[in-house]
Amino acid sequence: MIKTVVGIEGMMCPHCEAHIRDAFTKAFSPESVTASHERKQAEMISAEKPDADAIKKLVEDAGYTFVSETSEEI
Repeated sequence: MIKTVVGIEGMMCPHCEAHIRDAFTKAFSPESVTASHERKQAEMISAEKPDADAIKKLVEDAGYTFVSETSEEI
């Protein structure tokens, strides 16, 4: 499994978190996704490493600012 942590600017509330979770779920079909506007990040667990460019596009298309992406095997 791969854990991917994405830094995101612009999430302001739980509704924003849900918007990001839904976008990641539809795009990548992960095992799990969490998002936190307070920590300014989303965390995804998936079977394969997602494409970093696809993550950046997804975040920006959702109306937020992509900051960073790191992935590690867990």
